[in-house]
Amino acid sequence: MTASLRLGIAGLGTVGIGVVKIVRQQATLLSARTGTQITISAVSARTKGKDRGVSLAGYDWEDDPVKLATRDDLDVYVELMGGTDGPAKASVEAALKAGKDVVTANKAMLAVHGQALAELAEEHGRVIRYEAAVAGGIPVIKALTEGLAGNEITRVMGVMNGTCNYILTRMEKAGLTYEEAFAEADGLGYVEADPTLDVGGIDAGHKLAILSAIAFGTKPDFDGIELEGITRVSIEDIRAAADMEYRIKLLGVAQRTGRGLEQRMQPCLVPANSPLGQLEGGTNMVVIEGHAVEQIVLRGPGAGEGPTASAVMGDVCDIARGFRLPVFGQPATTLEAAKSARSELPAPYYLRMTLLDKPGALAKIAAILGNSGISIDRMRQYGHDDTNAPVLIVTHKTSRAALDEALAAMGQTDVVMAPPVALRIEHV
Repeated sequence: MTASLRLGIAGLGTVGIGVVKIVRQQATLLSARTGTQITISAVSARTKGKDRGVSLAGYDWEDDPVKLATRDDLDVYVELMGGTDGPAKASVEAALKAGKDVVTANKAMLAVHGQALAELAEEHGRVIRYEAAVAGGIPVIKALTEGLAGNEITRVMGVMNGTCNYILTRMEKAGLTYEEAFAEADGLGYVEADPTLDVGGIDAGHKLAILSAIAFGTKPDFDGIELEGITRVSIEDIRAAADMEYRIKLLGVAQRTGRGLEQRMQPCLVPANSPLGQLEGGTNMVVIEGHAVEQIVLRGPGAGEGPTASAVMGDVCDIARGFRLPVFGQPATTLEAAKSARSELPAPYYLRMTLLDKPGALAKIAAILGNSGISIDRMRQYGHDDTNAPVLIVTHKTSRAALDEALAAMGQTDVVMAPPVALRIEHV
């Protein structure tokens, strides 16, 4: 057992400073729990003189994170800069080649380059730990790689982006439009500088790619994820869902099917009384189903200084204890290439459309659905005027392929005023 474990931290934003605080304020506790003195040797960030609310005078400064990653007085390189490529990827690669273990919160880098980095780590006898990359303070990576290692995982799903969940919750609770709720979230600092990372489902999709790789023993396949954000969800959808005792969530789902690995991140209706349906605000939730454990639900803060820094330090402590594990729970060379499968498992769907208010319009839509083998469970018209007739339809279970066929046919008619909104109803 080593007498000390020396960290180098690249990235001194909210999470990086949170890690510094834990190392300094909880030194005695960390030592007692790991048998190791955990210290910080050096740090790196874009701006040296910035006031970060905590003194960094006791640490060496490196302008170049690659140089930081290869310092001799460093055992673990902690990458908290973010970014798919650039300095983050270059410095992690340099750290592994220099014989350093890596702890990161970088979901984008792992979702896109995880396989190559895992192979590099194992080639050099190093580990990459990344609990903080998925669902903030929720220990979902440890749950999959350790606690549930004896299970054949059948499905992983969850709400993995707090910003989207906050927006959808505020739309329902306060009756806000999407635009109003987005502006509120942005004003509170919840939205990324590039909003599409959040509301476009990209951030959550990165997380799903990582969980899916661990759960199903496949190479991370972000490109294989069906991505749809929440920008088309309206206050009318929120209200209609509530009337039917559902709530709308940006839901990630990964599961094996007869055609391959299904991975999707899209807004869905879930029962209001389900654990996912009761999730509010910026909280995250991951549901894991295994052949032996059946179903477990993990819930907690998905972001923020404390929760994410907590996850980083959990990984650091495991390294200090000498605990080592392949990056995705099994050797990288044994991971299979995922065979992507579009969602084929039948499910009911919610459809909202605006029809031209003229005789026979609704009959045309019903006929199109029938021709595609889709039966209607319920239907409602509301708030129509002299020209427009908003219509809600809930189908019985159908495949996405059949639904897409019907939607394409609707677009060829002269009665649909705008592309319909189609949301899967997921029973959990």
